[in-house]
Amino acid sequence: MSEASRWPYLVAVLLLVFLTVVSAGAAEEGGKAATERANELFKWINFAIVAVALIWIFARVLPPKFRQNADTISSAIAKATVAKAEADRQMSDAEVRLLRLPQEIAQFRAAAQREASAEAERLRGITRNDVEKVALAATAEIEAAERAARLQLKVIAANRAVDGAESLLAKELTPKTQESLVSSFVASLEARRN
Repeated sequence: MSEASRWPYLVAVLLLVFLTVVSAGAAEEGGKAATERANELFKWINFAIVAVALIWIFARVLPPKFRQNADTISSAIAKATVAKAEADRQMSDAEVRLLRLPQEIAQFRAAAQREASAEAERLRGITRNDVEKVALAATAEIEAAERAARLQLKVIAANRAVDGAESLLAKELTPKTQESLVSSFVASLEARRN
C-alpha cells in the first residue's frame, strides 16, 4: 500500500479510538454535563471528519490541477522567453541597420552619382557621334551641292559659249564662207576614201 492510501485508514482508526475514549469518559461522568460534553465532542469529531475528508479530496484533486496550471504557466513563460529573445534579436538587428543607414544612404548616393556620370558621359558620346554624323552628312551634302553647282555653271558656260560662238559664226559666216567650208569638208572626205 502506498503512503497516500494509508492516510484514510489511519484517520479512521484514530477517530475510532478517540470515540471510544470519549464514550468511556462520558459513561463515567454520567448525567447531563456528560451528554453536553459528548455532543460538543461529537461536533468536533464531525468537523474533523468533514475537514479530513475535504483535505483528502483536495489533496487528490487539486495537485494535478495545480501541476497542470504550473505546466501551462511554465510553458507560456518558456514561449514568452523565446519570443522575447527573438524580439530582442530583431530589435538589435534593426538598431544595427539603423546605425548603418547613413552609410548605406551615402553609398546609394555615390552609386547614383557614378551612374548619373556614366549615363551623362554615354549621352555625350552619343551626341558627339550624332554631331559627327550630321557634320559628315552636311559636308557630303555641301560637296554634292557644290558639284551640282559647278556642273550647272559648266552647262551655263557651255551654253553661253555655244550661243556666243553661234552668234559669232552667224556674223562671220557668210554664204561664201559657208560654201568654201562645205567644199573643203567634202574634199577631205574624198581624200580619206582613197
